[in-house]
Amino acid sequence: MTTEAIIIHIFCSVDDRMKDVRKHGNATLYPSEVVTIGILFALKGGHFRAFYRWLKRDYDALFGGLPDRTRLLRLLKHYQGYGDRFLDDVSFFTVADSFPIELIFPIRHGRSDQQVGQKNQDKGRWSIGIKVYWILNNGGRVVGWQWLPMNAHVQHFNAEIAKLDQQSITLTDLGFRGKDGVPDNLKWCEKGTWHERMIIETAFSMLTVVCHMKKIFHRVAAYIEARLAYTMTMFNVLLALYHQRQPDEPPHKMSIAEFSL
Repeated sequence: MTTEAIIIHIFCSVDDRMKDVRKHGNATLYPSEVVTIGILFALKGGHFRAFYRWLKRDYDALFGGLPDRTRLLRLLKHYQGYGDRFLDDVSFFTVADSFPIELIFPIRHGRSDQQVGQKNQDKGRWSIGIKVYWILNNGGRVVGWQWLPMNAHVQHFNAEIAKLDQQSITLTDLGFRGKDGVPDNLKWCEKGTWHERMIIETAFSMLTVVCHMKKIFHRVAAYIEARLAYTMTMFNVLLALYHQRQPDEPPHKMSIAEFSL
């Protein structure tokens, strides 16, 4: 697929979910166009300045003209809540895990009182950042998410898992255990058992390889949350597009590489 075809496919999928959202009279972009741009940014990764230069230079006409960079960034923050429309349905079994994201180099830790990321170890090295937690259904699509500083224990995410009680049994690793107990619907899995959990490792691998999500460059919590919301939206939209284009593939098959920018 060409990049232009990818953008058009994503926009059509987003617009179908947002037909009832009206454009403000003074706005340049429709809300579905803003969400589409947020998805493209989450998919391409990197700095927003570089992303904006690329989008403005090559695909400005697709959106009928883009607003200024800072204005567009504020619009992305404003419309992030529409990502909830793209959360998928809960299945009988779900899988939960965390994904660490670096924000700054460890040597810069503590230089600002407004610093969002916190210090913790990631794969044996010190890192300053956050963790995003995903709950995936049996099709590999996100049904719930949250983010916390990197030094927060995964047990803080148990409240999100508890919301699915009576709806789903959530599989996790042993890190979700806590001295105060766990939600009734949480089942932690010993190493080497319940290989269905690998579905979330596959999803996080795609975020690393395709979307370059191991490091992001936002410094303010509101913009970090917007980036994570669009990442979740991007993942669900692209998986749906993949199965639309490959109807013969099994439902649990996951791939977003063909949409890589």
